[in-house]
Order: sequence, then structure tokens, then C-alpha cells
Amino acid sequence: MSKTVVITGASGGIGKAAALAFAKRRYDLYLSGNSHYEELCKYALSLSEEYTVKIQCFKADVKSSFDISEMFKNIFNNASSIDVLVNCAGISKVGLFHDMTDEEWDEILSANLSSVFYCCREAASPMIKVQKGRIINVSSVFGIYGASCEAAYSATKGGINAFTRSLAKELAPSNIQVNAIAFGAIDTAMNNNLNQDERISLSEEIPAGSFGTPEDAGEFIAQIAESPEYLTGQIIQFDGGWI
Repeated sequence: MSKTVVITGASGGIGKAAALAFAKRRYDLYLSGNSHYEELCKYALSLSEEYTVKIQCFKADVKSSFDISEMFKNIFNNASSIDVLVNCAGISKVGLFHDMTDEEWDEILSANLSSVFYCCREAASPMIKVQKGRIINVSSVFGIYGASCEAAYSATKGGINAFTRSLAKELAPSNIQVNAIAFGAIDTAMNNNLNQDERISLSEEIPAGSFGTPEDAGEFIAQIAESPEYLTGQIIQFDGGWI
């Protein structure tokens, strides 16, 4: 029987690369997207044809507990269980924290942190029932060390890290592993706000000498999903030695 993976934010750089990495491993994929849903469907079709795997796409706003609940109901109409959940959806906002509005704060909190709670809540019960499962939360080094002008983003990623550690303790007796990957500078659209000089300057700060690629990030997510069961409750940095 094929293994199954659910990936939120699958139309973004890291999520899209993770979908590819799991397709190569012959997982059945359940992918969610929102603003780039049509692009996601086209990409999913290409993966399905190339790797002969089952893929279903969902248009879901991860900020909405209703959308997430409906998505998982549809998933379980087709899958008896979920082997892996990858919470990859997220947004960023760069700017002085005192310029941030209530609406902007609420949006980033919902998109980055509440979405992880909603998805884990839906996935955990079925995983507990079969006494197995993997949850991987996409985080950031900024959730550990903070970033100037990204206070809200850093706060949500720090929240993900604490949530990951707590949930791992709660689910370990059910043989469910929960880990987070704290990514550094990955070359995705989220970093498009940087100009060329800023990109060069940042690359020089990274011992590895460059931004990470989405493909490397996606591959690492898949590797963690297939790591030994004793690995749980960890915040694993993937940053080229940057921080």
C-alpha cells in the first residue's frame, strides 16, 4: 500500500519542492494551495504523470479552521490514513513592528501558527488510531534567534517551535514523531524583497556561501519523514551554517 503525505502551502517554493521529493518516493500526495491553486493543479498533474502517483489538490485557506476541516474530511474519503503531514504554508511581512496593524498581525499569526494547530488537530486523531505518523512543521532560524523588522514572523515561528516540542511529547506514546525544520535563507519568493546587493551581502554571511535551494529543502523534509522513529521533538536547523 502506498504511503500518503499531506502538504500545505504546496504551491510555494519549499512546499512545491517537498511535493516533488515525496512523489519521487512514490507517496500518494494530498496538496493544498490557495492563491496559486491553478498553478498547483498543473504542477500536480505533471508529477502524477511522471512518477505515477495519486495526487489530489485542495483549494483551502489555511487561516480558516473550517477550510482545513473540510479538506481533511475529503482526504479521508480517499485515504484510510495519513503517514506524513507537512505544514509548509506561511507568509512574511517585513517592516517596523510599530507600523504593523492589528489586521496584519492577526493575518500572519493565523497563516503561520494557527494553521499548524488546525492541521495537526485534524491529522493527530487518525494517526493515534493507527499508532503511527510523522508531522513536520516548517519553521525558520528566526523563530530561534529573531530577526529585525520581522518581529511578527519570528514570533510565529518561535510559536511553531514550542508547539512542536510540546506536541512531540504528547504524541510520542502513540508512536507519532513531531519535528520542525528551522530553515535559513532559502531561495524562494519569500526572499524576493531583497535586492541584488542585499542577496550578495547575505550570501557572504553564510558559511556555505549561498542561499539554500528549494530542492535541497524539499529533499531534507522527505528525509526527515523517513528518519528513525527515535527522532522527535527536535528543531533542526537547515541553514548552511549561517546562524
